[in-house]
Parts: sequence; structure tokens; C-alpha cells
Amino acid sequence: MASRRVSPVELRRECSAGKCWVLVGNKVYDVTAFVNLHPGGERLLQDRAGKDIQADLNGPPHRHSENALRWLEQYYVGDLQAESPEHKPQNLKEKPQQYSSATDHKEDSTGIQFKTFSPETDLVDWEKPLLWQVGHLREKYDEWVHQPVNRPIRLFHSDFVESCSKTAWYIVLSVWVPVVLYLSWYCLTELAQGNTRLFSSFTKDYSVPVPVFFFFPLFLIGVLVWTLMEYGIHRFVFHMNPPASNYYLITLHFMLHGQHHKAPFDSSRLVFPPVPASFVIIPLYILVQLIFPVPVGLSVFVGGLFGYVAYDMTHYYLHYGSPNKGSYLAWLKSYHVRHHFEHQKSGFGITSTLWDRPFNTLIPEDKDKDS
Repeated sequence: MASRRVSPVELRRECSAGKCWVLVGNKVYDVTAFVNLHPGGERLLQDRAGKDIQADLNGPPHRHSENALRWLEQYYVGDLQAESPEHKPQNLKEKPQQYSSATDHKEDSTGIQFKTFSPETDLVDWEKPLLWQVGHLREKYDEWVHQPVNRPIRLFHSDFVESCSKTAWYIVLSVWVPVVLYLSWYCLTELAQGNTRLFSSFTKDYSVPVPVFFFFPLFLIGVLVWTLMEYGIHRFVFHMNPPASNYYLITLHFMLHGQHHKAPFDSSRLVFPPVPASFVIIPLYILVQLIFPVPVGLSVFVGGLFGYVAYDMTHYYLHYGSPNKGSYLAWLKSYHVRHHFEHQKSGFGITSTLWDRPFNTLIPEDKDKDS
């Protein structure tokens, strides 16, 4: 099918109307919907509206990855027409940067290869729930799931089950913050009575009293334990490599985390819904009370629960937030996006890189590498 032709007049008109249309060679892309999601910040794209971004894609400072180029293809509008003399703008500043005359939509004049995405020709049927299809991809699953697309995902046939599989970010706060506050109050109240002692089940003579101010270091221990759980779950569970022959493990992987890598900007799937999250949280709540005196165990538990909530909120912000340039969150956002688009086998820390460093999974700081 022939590509749509975009006139320079139309390009300037759309940019003047507030759209962010850019060029790659003579290919026109409408990246308006991606402006506030761009890991480098909104300004970088807004300043390039109507211009050729070929050099920016090639770097330096950042050479964009194959997945980033493939992502760009989803915003393809058409090919730019050569401008007729009577329509050339009098103000040269309004004229977009020079563009090539290449016509092949698959490869531009500098040799950049694009992998176009089409729901009609993809390996799965996007009109049907994906969860029951992905297991049939077998050896093609790993490559397919790590080629991100910008579209919502449906997992289940049942509307009710589907609704339980996704949630808004504020639901996480409304469910778990009251639990954190109540358990913190309970632990402080119990510890204040002065009846809590460690090792009392072994010996009364050498048991250790737990004063009320111990709640705070115990809480921080819980937060630290969560950061290790965050890293371990992300690396060893979410990024397990299911055998190509195992339909059920592929399906499980896609349900747990593969869906997020396939559609990283599906806002309804960036935080854990309370129902499935409770299947992990409730057993841990019971376990800590079996191992430690109740106020001690719950003090650690509530710190971990707080860490989990902070993790979910941070994760959502890294995808949809616009942190100030040069801030820690701006760096962390860029770090996490690189995990999605290029370094899927490293960069497992979300709230920090605390455990990426000792376990040697830190994404390298190389400005000339793909981003």
C-alpha cells in the first residue's frame, strides 16, 4: 500500500497547532502522544517539532536502540512531499531542517533499519485476549515480548477477571496506606506497654526487652528487606526465561511481567492490583508473626509494606512522571527506560540501584551506548 504524502504546509500547520510532528529523513512522525513520556524530558521533543531528528537518533550523546526506533514507527504518518516554490515559507526560521528523498519506509537514507508493528500481521491476534495466545509463540516468545508497543493489553475473556488484573495508581494508596498507618499505630501502642521481649520463648533470664523507639529501626529494616525482595522478584521471577516448550510457564511469565514489557505505557498495568498483591502480602503478614514477637514482626512487616507502596508509586512515576532535568528521579527514569528498551537483562532495581551494584547488574553509564 502506498504511503500517505504529507505536504510541508501540512507539517508546519500541525506544528503551529501544538502537535509535535518530526522528521526522520523524509518520513513524518506524530510523536505528540509520546512527548510527556519521553525519558529525556518534554522539552527535547518539543524543541524538535517540525525538524529532522536523524542526528539525534544516531547520537551522540545517545544512540537510540533498535526497540526505540521500532517504537517510533508506531507514530508514522507518511512521507514528506517536496515543497513547491509557491508554498515555501518566506521566514526561513519556519522551514524545517533539510530532509532526504529516500522513499523506502523500511530503511532510511542512513541505513537505520525499522521493524514496523502492525496488529494485523503480528504474531498474536490483538482483538482477542493475549494471555491464552502467548504460550503458543514458543521460541518466538522472548523476542516478541521484548519488542514494546504503545497500545493497551487485554488478558482475559471475562470482564470481571480483566478488571481485577489492572488498577489505577491511587487505588494502591487508598488500600495500603491505611493498613500501614493502622499497623504502625498498633506496633507503637504494643511496644509502649513494655511487655515485648526477644528470645523469651528460649529463656526468661536472658530475654531482651524491646522499647518503643525500636519501632523505627525495625521499620527501616523492613524497608531494606523490601528493596532486596524488589530486586530478587524482578530479576528471578519477573525475568525468568521460561522454556520455549512450556506453554504454562510462558503464560505465567506474561501474566506476571511480560505484559508490562510488551506494553510499558499501559497506565492500568503499571501498579499491582490489590487482589493479586494480597496473595503475597497476607502470607508474609502471618509468617512474621510466627517467627517474631507480634509487635516486632509487624514493625518489620509494615516497613516492608511501606517499601512496596513506595516501589509501586515510584514505578508509575518513572513511566508517566516528568521529573526535573538533572534530578535523581530524572536519572532513575532514564535508567528504567533503558531497562525496557535495551538492557532487559540488567537494571532490576526500580526505586534505586542499591542491589544492582553488588550483584553486577548495573546498566553501564555510557553516553554513546543505545538509549
